[in-house]
Amino acid sequence: MTETRPRAAGPDAGQSAGARRPAPQEPDAPAIGDWLQIERDGQVIVYTGKTEMGQNIRTSLAQAVAEELRLPVTAIRLVMADTAHTPYDMGTVGSRTTPIMARRLHQVAASTRELLIDLAATRWHVAREQLRAANGMITHEPTSQAISYGELTQGQRLHQEYDEAIPTTPADQWTIAGTSVEKVDGWAIVTGARQYTPDLTRPGMLLGKVLRAPAFGATRTATDTSAASALPGVMVVHEGDFVGVVAHDRMAATQALAAIRAEWSIPAQVAQADLYTYLKEHPLPQSEPQRFGGPERHDRGSLTEGRAAAAQLLAQTYTVAYIAHAPLEPRSALAEWHDGKLTVWTGTQRPFGVRSELAQAFNLPEDAIRVIVPDTGSAYGGKHTGEVAIEAARLAHATGRPVKLIWTREEEFTWAYFRPAGLIEIASAIDEQGMLTAWEHHNYNSGGSGIQTPYAVANQLIEYHPSLPVLRQGSYRALAATANHFARETHMDELAHALGRDPLAFRLQNLDDQRLRAVFEACAAAFGWGQQPPAGHGYGIAGGTEKGSYVATCAEVAVDQASGHLRVVRVVQAFECGAIVNPNGLRNQVEGAIVQGLGGALFEEITFANGTILSNRFSSYRVPRFADMPTIDVVLVDRQDLPSAGAGETPIVTIAPAVGNALFAATGLRLRSLPLLPQALPSAGQTNNDAPA
Repeated sequence: MTETRPRAAGPDAGQSAGARRPAPQEPDAPAIGDWLQIERDGQVIVYTGKTEMGQNIRTSLAQAVAEELRLPVTAIRLVMADTAHTPYDMGTVGSRTTPIMARRLHQVAASTRELLIDLAATRWHVAREQLRAANGMITHEPTSQAISYGELTQGQRLHQEYDEAIPTTPADQWTIAGTSVEKVDGWAIVTGARQYTPDLTRPGMLLGKVLRAPAFGATRTATDTSAASALPGVMVVHEGDFVGVVAHDRMAATQALAAIRAEWSIPAQVAQADLYTYLKEHPLPQSEPQRFGGPERHDRGSLTEGRAAAAQLLAQTYTVAYIAHAPLEPRSALAEWHDGKLTVWTGTQRPFGVRSELAQAFNLPEDAIRVIVPDTGSAYGGKHTGEVAIEAARLAHATGRPVKLIWTREEEFTWAYFRPAGLIEIASAIDEQGMLTAWEHHNYNSGGSGIQTPYAVANQLIEYHPSLPVLRQGSYRALAATANHFARETHMDELAHALGRDPLAFRLQNLDDQRLRAVFEACAAAFGWGQQPPAGHGYGIAGGTEKGSYVATCAEVAVDQASGHLRVVRVVQAFECGAIVNPNGLRNQVEGAIVQGLGGALFEEITFANGTILSNRFSSYRVPRFADMPTIDVVLVDRQDLPSAGAGETPIVTIAPAVGNALFAATGLRLRSLPLLPQALPSAGQTNNDAPA
């Protein structure tokens, strides 16, 4: 493992931050200098609390600043996710970076550009209309006199407030944003020079391990640490319910942990076979902390009237399993105490949230804690919480030494939270012309994201019902939008086939949303929808909207009639998220979401028994492999007339229903549970048009 030494805790620790100043700790940071610093040499340092997790926001945010300052991206350097230097940020969540942070940086940089022009006009006693900002210089066009940005600022902090009223560059005039610039620091990534939390070290650092229960809800009844304490170079930390060990290397720490003898009491817990019944029958009490927005209800028109006007009714139930985030980098943290203050390096989406967790755990003021987030090896919504940071800090506090803690793959699969399982019930009604007249949608446990139908239906009742969770659950890429789109787009396909209608034509007939219509049509055209599939193949389509962006997916599957083996042959996805900031970066995001979505569609499922996770490693938790990859064609719909929306989540939501619908087209088998492939597929030409999920 490559080792590097982060700087000592204090004003210069972690990422180099240019001119040193305390970061604003409130959500409102009005000064230009809170966000942007121009050094004497002209380099522009940008401060943001966002985290780089492989989604390439370091590049896209640099493009936003470079566009407004009329600079190349190479002149921009980002300091990211460091609570000592960056403005407060809620977290890298919810596809908010592009629509919120990029817009903020456009405003800050545009205000800076206009301020620089004002400074030059005052310095030269000329009209500002005669000045032009470009290539790091302010030029007086009548005389060609020029001065650099760095000369104007002298590297001093800009205390002036940025002005949201200053116009930013329209998307149709972008020259840097809107283009596929080279990935910032891409060379370091591909050569292995990029440093992640597990790569870091500190002088005198020890490696830690933590004792875990064998099952959720287990309580320790006896503990014997004597054998571990007797090992050379090992320190045991036993503080109430917390037991951990530290040593000079991970192997010694692992051996010490194995030497601890503990006895446990394990209560009986919900069986996996009873999961969906339990979720429906055990609502979360209002007194319990609400997740995913709490109960949600959308009620319009009259279901009774809608059903009375119908020629056909359909009611079906759909389920989605618990699945893991399975990040390339398991949770890890490096903690160091100095003079009563704590510095933690950790991979998290919420550095300020983790700082708050640490403050509460150690009864410290937040200004005594610094959280630094190196680039993180993926998260997908799974690294919101700070448990590994707290564990490392406890070990470091008890031993008086810096401690690095890296969760094992088994710990990551077991003790991280999961995407919630869910039960979804849909009852619909259509008239003789194929128009929706009623829509009732109930989601139990998985969440309210993407729950509202984009189709035109006058009479509807849509509800999200929080349930008592069976396993630890939390955010996952696109939240419940994947579950709700799977149920809704599968149901729409069932309605189309019940009517004998083309699935695309049926959707368009019931659609008023022109943006969704546009991606459906773009996807269908690129796929060649309407052609006859080869024997044993099937075509499926699905679409939807979430977080301000729009997606449609067509999938082709092939099913071997002798073996029942399914193969996803081809995927075409059209995606629209307003004005595109970086086409190559966006294409990468969309392709990555499709691949990840295929895992949840086909294979991924957490298996458990009596509170113990059975699928606790990649050998027992199936993710997509190279052999599973279809041909992927991404159609980007660039709407320069619309604000840019986030793209990290929405592309994942329609791959599962598109594949499920294609499977039905190929076999006549309708599967209503995710993942699809643990369920039996037909062989030798057998079909079942209404097979239970």
